[in-house]
Amino acid sequence: MTLGLALKKPHPKVPRRHGEGGKSHLTVIQGLAALSLDALSSVAYGPEAIAVVLVAAGSGALTAMLPITLAIAGLLAVLVVSYRQVIAVHPDGGGAYAVAKKDLGRPVSLMAAASLIIDYVLTVAVSLAAGAASLASAFPVLSDHLLAVCLIALFVLTVVNLRGIADSARVLMLPTVLFIVSVIGVIVVGLFRAHPAATVGTSQSFPAAEALGALLVLKAFSAGCSALTGVEAIANAVPMFRQPRVKRAQHTELMLGLLLGAMLIGLSLLIRRHHVVPRGGVTLLAQLTAGAFGTGWAYYAISLIVTLVLGIAANTSFGGLPVLMSVLAKDDRLPHLFALRSERPVHRWGVVALAVLAGVILVVVSADTQRLIPLFAIGVFVGFTISQIGLVRHWSKQRPDGWLPRALINGVGAVLTAVAGIVLLATKFLAGAWIVVLIVPLLMLLFSRIERYYTRVRDQLGWDGTPPRPTRTHSLVIVPLGRVDMVAAAALNAASSLGDEVVVVAVFGDRTKADAMRADWARWNPGPRLDIIDSPQHSLVQPVIGYVEQVARNGRQVAVLIPQAEPLHVRYRILQNQRGILMAGLLSSRTDVVVCLLKLQLDL
Repeated sequence: MTLGLALKKPHPKVPRRHGEGGKSHLTVIQGLAALSLDALSSVAYGPEAIAVVLVAAGSGALTAMLPITLAIAGLLAVLVVSYRQVIAVHPDGGGAYAVAKKDLGRPVSLMAAASLIIDYVLTVAVSLAAGAASLASAFPVLSDHLLAVCLIALFVLTVVNLRGIADSARVLMLPTVLFIVSVIGVIVVGLFRAHPAATVGTSQSFPAAEALGALLVLKAFSAGCSALTGVEAIANAVPMFRQPRVKRAQHTELMLGLLLGAMLIGLSLLIRRHHVVPRGGVTLLAQLTAGAFGTGWAYYAISLIVTLVLGIAANTSFGGLPVLMSVLAKDDRLPHLFALRSERPVHRWGVVALAVLAGVILVVVSADTQRLIPLFAIGVFVGFTISQIGLVRHWSKQRPDGWLPRALINGVGAVLTAVAGIVLLATKFLAGAWIVVLIVPLLMLLFSRIERYYTRVRDQLGWDGTPPRPTRTHSLVIVPLGRVDMVAAAALNAASSLGDEVVVVAVFGDRTKADAMRADWARWNPGPRLDIIDSPQHSLVQPVIGYVEQVARNGRQVAVLIPQAEPLHVRYRILQNQRGILMAGLLSSRTDVVVCLLKLQLDL
């Protein structure tokens, strides 16, 4: 048997290679895969959302789809320009929250943070639910197990992201490329066909229920703007990129805008060219795929790729929300543990929190996509509007060269996103949007209470001042022991180096055992005094705690050193007495003495 003091190694620092993190951080292509799938995959439901609204005025109203899509693409261009500016102005991440904190004040920044957190969590839930529903369309046997499919996918994404954002990006690069190539292939092949190659789904009639007026067009525009969710994720996660971070993040944002705009306009042109209307049992994208390639292997392959990408689009939130939560933690508005990073580097507590919240939502709504969609886009439009108003304020205060055109672009974008958000909230309020109206103030209140707590801690601990010089006081080290053995020898060696005076405490409920301990102590004669406590109730922990509380009353610095034998193999550890760990926990909670656990490793 080998006994030794098992000292814990200091926690290693986050590795800093060339470009701060090197391979642990994102390139442009990896950033597109890790942070843009939410926005890119929205082409699977964004155009369909426009069509579903427009057919309320009859199938002929779909002629308005291309102008609406062009307006959305224009808004996308404004947002891309705005968020490239956000990246440059706020390279530490945070997106709309960082902009609001700097230029719009505390209440607006809290609102931005709350809306972004809601959007990120719902992005995970909606993406996984939509992916599961799409998979069940191809494999009906899964239709009764949607929640299980979602939770399994959520678990896999969580594990991958706990390994590191760059690792997850490498995993997602292939599906991202396949998805982009598939959608562009559908557009190009479909536009060259005079007629659709095949038709899928069941026919539906669309009698005109309302006129194609300004309100309906606004509803369709707002619904189609759901394709823009996720555009802000890159600006929120700038610290995840390799150096030069700002340039890489800006290039990624631009690439996202070009790809997403091209796919949205291309799909809209294809819908108009072939007069595609919503049909039962299939998505609009599935109809366009069948029209371009027929119903052979390419149709099923593209359908599976779309399903896969919809499912893993949730990874956008895993890249963005943990960074946002770390920024909030540094501002004292979330617990400080969310600012911690592991060696990868990964904000693991943020990843875990996101997974838990998304899992709870999926369980509550039973993975029903339709119950989530009314809540989905409202939060992100609040963030869009706040970030652009903040940039207008930023340019008006700084007034650099060429600030007026920038402020004008941001102002127009703020008006458009505000209108879209208001229309969405008004039309979807009773369908569940009221929950967002309730949760945002509650989150703002939570941030405020946490911030107030840290302010009080700062005042009491004097974080902003200089503390008095330390003074040396007489120190006492108390060592609870039960017998004279190698554990006792190691504990006394450690205790003698920690304090001026060492006292050993032993608790016995049997007088015979107490006398035997005194005799063994006298023969050994190690030096420190032995105090034996009589415990008729055979309680061992509480008498020691009472002894420590009494000794600590005289103002001396008291430390309690608790030796704990620990086998080398995990399977044997349950056989060891865990009383020392219990005693350490109770002493820490009930007294202000220093509590030390001395782990003595057994060669077993």
